[in-house]
Amino acid sequence: MNRLTASLALAILAATALPADARIQRSKIAVAEFKRDHPCPANGAKRGACPGWEVDHPVPLCAGGPDTKANMQWLTKQAHALKTKRDVMHCRRKGQAKTP
Repeated sequence: MNRLTASLALAILAATALPADARIQRSKIAVAEFKRDHPCPANGAKRGACPGWEVDHPVPLCAGGPDTKANMQWLTKQAHALKTKRDVMHCRRKGQAKTP
């Protein structure tokens, strides 16, 4: 396991170890609306799986970004993992402890 993989695994463990009420709730409706308006870059699907891609929030939820389709974008799984790690570290430094 390389350093990046180990760091990501630790970040995931830390996020999932939080009590359920400390985690930010995601809107399945907003994600569905986003996918309907912005089909999957990999296969053009407007719902369901999008191989190799994930929905990201440009303004992170942990930093107070809204969970709306206007604050969503497609990122590759690798890019999303790196961005999420940076976002969580930034939010923790700012004292915003909630994680998506």
